[in-house]
Amino acid sequence: MKFYKITASGLGTGYSPVAPGTAGSVLGIILFWTLNFALQKADANEWFILVLNSVIIVLIAFIGVKAIKEVHKIWEHDAGKIVIDEIVGVWIAAFAIPFKWEYYLSALILFRFFDILKPLYIRKFDNMKTNWSVMLDDVLAGIYSLIVLQLIIYFKVF
Repeated sequence: MKFYKITASGLGTGYSPVAPGTAGSVLGIILFWTLNFALQKADANEWFILVLNSVIIVLIAFIGVKAIKEVHKIWEHDAGKIVIDEIVGVWIAAFAIPFKWEYYLSALILFRFFDILKPLYIRKFDNMKTNWSVMLDDVLAGIYSLIVLQLIIYFKVF
């Protein structure tokens, strides 16, 4: 059970007394930036980076849902301590963006915006009350964030 608590709580960031979802998201963007920084420094091929990022996102999403299922046995549904979904969501928001800190920060801000307000069917997933819905509302928030960020980058807003 300890593994599932550590995983579901985003290495403990979910225990933050203030804004645990934001704490988990910040950890997520730091981890994703660090991974991609290391891959850039290692002069990894762009396709390799994209494939590795994809595999990690999918793998952690599945592991996260398993952890969510297990902690739901002792925590209430979608407890504030559960932030693995925020980590996966912010990784999706930062997927395939140029390696610039401004874009990673923008991915974090956009993700939190969509995750907190829950527009465009995100709330519908959130209200489903299943182990998968805990993850999927943040996946959808990440997808919306990625679309907006890609449009910002394409149209060179900054």
